[in-house]
Amino acid sequence: MNDLRSQRSTKEDLTADSREASLSEIVSAFSYALDLTEAAVPGHAIRCCLLGMTIAALMRLPDSERTALYYALLLKDIGCSNNSAQMCELIGGDDRAMKHDVKLLDWTRPSIGAVTALLRNAMPGASAWQKAGRILRLGLAQHQHNELMIGLRCDRGASIVRKIGLSDQTAQAIRSLDEHWDGSGYPDRARGEQIPLLARVMAIAQHLDVFGSELGMEKAISVMRARKGRWFDPELVNLVAALDREGTLRILLKGGNDEQQRRVVEMEPSAAGEMNSAGVDRICEAFADVVDAKSSFTYTHSLGVTKVAQKISAQMGFAPQTQKMLYRAALLHDLGKLSVPNSILDKPGKLDAEEWAIVRGHAALSQEILSRIPAFRKLAVIAGQHHERLDGRGYPYGLTAQDLSLESRLVAVADVFGSLTETRPYRPDLPLEKAIAVVREDAGSKLDAECVEALLQVVEREGRIGA
Repeated sequence: MNDLRSQRSTKEDLTADSREASLSEIVSAFSYALDLTEAAVPGHAIRCCLLGMTIAALMRLPDSERTALYYALLLKDIGCSNNSAQMCELIGGDDRAMKHDVKLLDWTRPSIGAVTALLRNAMPGASAWQKAGRILRLGLAQHQHNELMIGLRCDRGASIVRKIGLSDQTAQAIRSLDEHWDGSGYPDRARGEQIPLLARVMAIAQHLDVFGSELGMEKAISVMRARKGRWFDPELVNLVAALDREGTLRILLKGGNDEQQRRVVEMEPSAAGEMNSAGVDRICEAFADVVDAKSSFTYTHSLGVTKVAQKISAQMGFAPQTQKMLYRAALLHDLGKLSVPNSILDKPGKLDAEEWAIVRGHAALSQEILSRIPAFRKLAVIAGQHHERLDGRGYPYGLTAQDLSLESRLVAVADVFGSLTETRPYRPDLPLEKAIAVVREDAGSKLDAECVEALLQVVEREGRIGA
């Protein structure tokens, strides 16, 4: 046990980070996770922020409004995981692929493009007649489906940003993102200047990046002009068209993701600085909720794993600062799971090789996203290794015992135990005795024996733990 305890500072020096991150550092990094929910080109929210804040500067918005807009642009998709399961059920297919395609459509009007997108994404493997029947039913109830999907996203997004402690202006802008100038949008069918100004700016910034990243800025400007007075505020369209003629938009979007994120962090209007510990925890807790909301089978998973990790780390006597790092790593360990379609997450049967490869990639994505926050780079490693095993048969890197810190081993044990005691689409939750038997059998070969022993001591004392 003494040898194992000495590993706490030998595997990439995984002691707790010495400073807290700033709000802009955290939110700009986490925006990459939100890009995953919509299958957007990576860095989508970052580019939207660059575009939207440039528009705001030209409009001479006051600092308070620019601050509200800044966070609304980065967090505009924070409610999107809340409708993923419903989208998957609605089309009988890949929710992320369908959401991606919808962004490029005028979904307020029937179109060949919409039918094509449904044919491509709905009910893969079904007959043409089955697909046609599904598409017909969707078309007949288009308004109800739009209202449901957008309402779920908008209300959830506004609720989460309020929980984080951001302004009501930010929440209202996120809630009104899909309103249209002519009243054809959702959730309130607001029109014209009834729509919050910040939401109108966000709608154009989002459109410019979606179309610009996929089809080029020329196409983005062309479609924006075509939707002037229908989707978009005419005055804002004129302003953006002038920016395009000057070449400002193309200059603005130069550079890779890292460079663009650095610029976004630097342009935060309020210069809020380093956050306190409680504020960082609130954001981590909120994003754990975002991840868990993606599937009814994981609705309390991150919270459950976190509670188990807390109990184990306290039982093992970790220092308070390290326990805090483990708390956050456990909350955020599945951040990359936002990249997995619900057609895979909620599949009741065995995954095929392609589906399994997608699932196996989520832990690396968690680490990649968290590593974008300088103060989170140590906990990022822990989060990214939660599916690694001592015998080298884990994923995504196939690491072995000598590569894994005690902290990484602890979160792995918490994740296994938490998963075993939760319902999955392919099995019911296991009784406590069976879950204990599984982790005990894997102790020393796949899972760390010291961490398992600490878990068993907690369970013996307290009974079932988790969410």
